[in-house]
Amino acid sequence: GGLALAVGILVDDATVAIENIHRNAQLGKPLLEAILDGAQQIAVPTFVSTLSICVVFVPVFFLTGAAGSLFAPLAMAVIFAMMASYVISRTLVPTLVRFAMEREHGKPQPKWLERITLGFERRFDAFKARYAELLEGALAHRRSVTIGFAGLVVFSALLLPTIGQDFFPVVDAGQIRLHMRAPAGTRLEQTEQIVASVERTAHAVLPPGEIETILDNIGIASGGTNLAFSDNPTIGTSDAELLMTLSPDRKMATADVVAKLRKDLRMEYPQVTFFFQNADIVGQILNFGLPAPIDIQVIGQNKAANFAAVGAIASRVTRVRGAVDVHVHQVMNAPDLLFNVDRLRAQSMGLTQRDIANDLLVSVSSSGVVSPNFWINPANGVNYPLAVQTPQSQLSTMDELRSTPISSDAGPELLSNIATMQRGSQMAVVNHYNVQPVFDVYANVQGRDLGGVARDIDRIVADMKPKLVKGSSIVVRGQVQSMRSSFVGLGGGLAFAILLVYLLMVINFQSWTDPLIIIMALPPALAGIAWMLYLSQTTLSVPSLMGAIMAMGVATANSVLIVTFANDQLKLGRTALQAAYDAGTTRLRPVIMTAMAMVIGMLPMALGMGEGGEQNAPLGRAVIGGLMVATFATLFFVPVVYAMIRGRVPATVERHSLEGGTMAGAQA
Repeated sequence: GGLALAVGILVDDATVAIENIHRNAQLGKPLLEAILDGAQQIAVPTFVSTLSICVVFVPVFFLTGAAGSLFAPLAMAVIFAMMASYVISRTLVPTLVRFAMEREHGKPQPKWLERITLGFERRFDAFKARYAELLEGALAHRRSVTIGFAGLVVFSALLLPTIGQDFFPVVDAGQIRLHMRAPAGTRLEQTEQIVASVERTAHAVLPPGEIETILDNIGIASGGTNLAFSDNPTIGTSDAELLMTLSPDRKMATADVVAKLRKDLRMEYPQVTFFFQNADIVGQILNFGLPAPIDIQVIGQNKAANFAAVGAIASRVTRVRGAVDVHVHQVMNAPDLLFNVDRLRAQSMGLTQRDIANDLLVSVSSSGVVSPNFWINPANGVNYPLAVQTPQSQLSTMDELRSTPISSDAGPELLSNIATMQRGSQMAVVNHYNVQPVFDVYANVQGRDLGGVARDIDRIVADMKPKLVKGSSIVVRGQVQSMRSSFVGLGGGLAFAILLVYLLMVINFQSWTDPLIIIMALPPALAGIAWMLYLSQTTLSVPSLMGAIMAMGVATANSVLIVTFANDQLKLGRTALQAAYDAGTTRLRPVIMTAMAMVIGMLPMALGMGEGGEQNAPLGRAVIGGLMVATFATLFFVPVVYAMIRGRVPATVERHSLEGGTMAGAQA
């Protein structure tokens, strides 16, 4: 991602250097003098521009969580590439320009190339003349232009509530992870039959050839490793997970397939709970081990009251627009059998409750539960588990279970002679958070942004908090929590990046006003980002905020060229108005060239090309939107602001006052 982001801006320094060398050569200077003057004139401005792009990434290294882990390498890639680009543009590029121009000098161009060149120059000269007329009109109506740009920024800010918020974009990985939960107590064989029926329904409701393969995981795996180190919400034999791989030639997007299955399966199997989980590795990581992006937790010791509370919360969340797969994770009505041992009779037979429990466990669950045993095959050295268990065919009724033999000193004794059995129910799974019992309401999102759904859920949570019993609390976790913390970090990073750029230019220009003029292109850049996200139907996410930070540096780079050239014209005796006009018309070509190179370089990313391209598409769109409007502001608004401010505060006066203040501070 970092290399793709840097492709468009790597040519900026070289483009500006070559253009300025050609401009000096067209003034009639000898070739060597034109190269030296051209490279010297833009050495400092391009260095400041390069540092401006690099310094905006400094706040990224202070981010924590997923955003910091994902974007710190990206920031380093861009910074190192930009610094190398600047060094090459100051050393190798002038050398190659001299070599190329010496070979071209005196040699006629091919006619076809000459026609293309002359045609392009004529069109560009016409475009430049039209721009000069527009810039002259803008400079003549400075107040109106300023009000217009200010109105654009304010109006663009009103778009933000309509854009929506997501942590990261959803990637169409062509995989679906469907979890189904049959009624509590469903036997494994019955769950398998339901799964087979669900597979047939999935093939029937989707177009032929959409599903390539389906892999079923039914019940709980042997051992607790899979449950402890994964986001699998399986709690018993009534659970199953279906992993579907869609065909590469499918006609429907993965999200559309999920939406159709979600609707049809619930209508076909109303007694079964269905919910979809993230199938791609990025989504699973962003959920931090949770099966859903939204997790509403009710924490406290009063289990009965808290379970009633999560039921009421789940009922209200179900009615939230965009909230789907809403369900309570904990199952309270799992059937069980309770055996009450007659301790006096058991003691008379020399038995304890532990002896009876062990014999019963061995009978129904095998000896591998209480006393694992293995046999090593001497022929191949492979371990084989040995277990003793009553065949399930002999435990098909309650009477057969009561007839389970219990070993005692006096001989085998039937279970029914020393214990009574009764039916009951219990929790199928018990969860804790920081030692406290917890109940979870999981919810997914469909057809709406995560931030919008989370805001509606926040209102439900705020309404439910006063209704909780004493000692209980309610917390919203999951992607929502991570998204909000990342947005706070990136929002602060964006403000800090603007401040760093400003302070960097204050040091370079030895002026407080010139940097202020330069960053006047940044508010329009933010407006351009808002409009691009709005028009492309892209939500505000961590990648788009990262693109906004990147756009701040790129937008600053072109403004530096304008202000630097205008200051040079002031030194030659031009007025502020004339200097602003000369800067805009002279720097038009390099500004347009660098902006176009950046936009073209970001197009593949913005279009989401390549495998998983949706992940970085918001970043590219944010950079393109910000750069397009920032370029327009650089060519019109920055010269207008320069003429307004420099017409009142000459640069020499400000620099002398700044130096005087510095000297006074040093003497103090």
